[in-house]
Amino acid sequence: MSLWLDRETGLLNPVRHVLSPNCDPRPEGSVIDLVVIHGISLPPGCYGGPHIDRLFTNRLEAGDHPYFSGICHLRVSSHLFIDRAGEITQYVPLNLRAWHAGESRFQGRERCNDFSIGIELEGSDDDPYADCQYDRTAGIIKLLMRHWPDVCKARVVGHSEISPGRKTDPGPAFDWNRLYALL
Repeated sequence: MSLWLDRETGLLNPVRHVLSPNCDPRPEGSVIDLVVIHGISLPPGCYGGPHIDRLFTNRLEAGDHPYFSGICHLRVSSHLFIDRAGEITQYVPLNLRAWHAGESRFQGRERCNDFSIGIELEGSDDDPYADCQYDRTAGIIKLLMRHWPDVCKARVVGHSEISPGRKTDPGPAFDWNRLYALL
């Protein structure tokens, strides 16, 4: 799949777009220079279904699964999501701030949402990620590097790296060496 970015709208194409209200403008003068890799499955360890779309668009119902009662009130999003089959969904235009990292710090700078792009991979800490997810993630990061020259391999990190003790994703099953080799 050959992806391209509309710089004016911040939208990737051709991908599925499900726009989230959980975003806002980046602070004045922000430079995108970080990519944060996340892992998500809803309910945990279950793949497929509408629940991630619903979480990122504030439509997750507490009664749909016992786990959801603890998260349905959250107002979160990510720029991009890559499912187990490699399909990409964009929730937030890349030029806007998605609410994916929460309390976070990278190289002494706080509020990573201000200067990062969040990529969610459908998975869990302990399940190996799919081959196509690595390929799609690498393709997206290469595209980002072309549009934002401050993004580089050293600035591709896991959620656990910017929120240690609070987050564990993408987890030990994520093969960083494999992703870096693709870059």
